[in-house]
Amino acid sequence: MLLKVACATPPENTFTASTPAAPVVKAFLGIPLTDSIDFIRWKVSFSGNRYKLRCNYGIGKPNTNGFINGGSTVDLEGQLEKEQGVYTLRNGNKVLKMAELNTDLLHILDQNNKPLIGNGGWSYSINNMSPSLTSQISPSLSHKQSVLKDSMAYEGRTPCGVPGIVPSGKECYKLKWYIVFYADASNNQPGTYRLYGTPNRKKGGVTGEWKIITGADGRITYQLYDDAGKVFIKLLKTDENILVFTDASGKLLVGNEDFSYTLNKMDRFLKI
Repeated sequence: MLLKVACATPPENTFTASTPAAPVVKAFLGIPLTDSIDFIRWKVSFSGNRYKLRCNYGIGKPNTNGFINGGSTVDLEGQLEKEQGVYTLRNGNKVLKMAELNTDLLHILDQNNKPLIGNGGWSYSINNMSPSLTSQISPSLSHKQSVLKDSMAYEGRTPCGVPGIVPSGKECYKLKWYIVFYADASNNQPGTYRLYGTPNRKKGGVTGEWKIITGADGRITYQLYDDAGKVFIKLLKTDENILVFTDASGKLLVGNEDFSYTLNKMDRFLKI
């Protein structure tokens, strides 16, 4: 008697993004720390306990989404470990960790297991190329209430799919964001915001009120209201330094190979 055993192939999930080049990322990819890099474009696949990635990196070519002279490429594959919402990728004796926000989004961590903070151009969020577009979030996310300062500023660039921002039929490649949140630090209560960037180029920006909403699942959302008192932007707090856009129902927005729907906290304010 012949016994046939079918070995099922684990499903594969593929993610993409463009990120800055923090030292922990360069070290894992084997890129010299002295190399000058504008950004890194990722394509990384996970299947069972294995990962495979290809990264293109270099100096950005002006007025394109590519690199001067095509940039450089690194290919890696190796062991993947998953524990309590954290993906650990191994490359010899080097590791890179990513926190799962949900099945659609990962975020690269620093050497202290804190989410890396991006800049005005790119974040460290990684986007599922076949997203389920879910409102569920990982239990591992911090649900600690914000300790508000008199003002906090966040910046970033996103695709154009933030609901209600780009009129139907209008051509759009990316949105630039710069938001300052003002608060009463003495009683830890939100106050007003000032929004600059692509959504409103008017000098001085647009202003309104914002609130902190705690959901039944413990999620913390920063809600921005327009001058008519309607919510027009929702931002999920995944960390004190990271905010992610959601739609009206709380589904996290998923980006593409160029931009993620993530805003990064700034350590200094822009001069507007």
